[in-house]
Amino acid sequence: MNVFLWIVQAVLAAMFAMAGVMKSTQPKEKLVDSLPWVADFSQTIVRFIGVVELAAALGLILPAATGIAPVLTPLAATGLVVVMVLAAITHARRKEPGAIAFNAVLLVLAALVAWGRFGPYSF
Repeated sequence: MNVFLWIVQAVLAAMFAMAGVMKSTQPKEKLVDSLPWVADFSQTIVRFIGVVELAAALGLILPAATGIAPVLTPLAATGLVVVMVLAAITHARRKEPGAIAFNAVLLVLAALVAWGRFGPYSF
């Protein structure tokens, strides 16, 4: 199970790192084409979401890999659960069921990491 959790952590970290870099570095006008929900938020909020996703991606891997404050890994996963709940609410408001399903998958994976790393497979 430990190897499985590491794989899930790596996949989540890669996905959120890519999304975080994209949201925190590109102008809002460029993001609207691929992420229509961006139109509902200010550039500052979109960049903040990107920075949060990037920090969580780092938090999923670095603390556990280095052994420095490994409790930050399940906390990062818990933070991603919160981000995915908020994202699902946004997509529900915009009536985007496909995006909600994608958020739900990421939420379940992040919750699995949080449960495993806080519980029976902690560091």
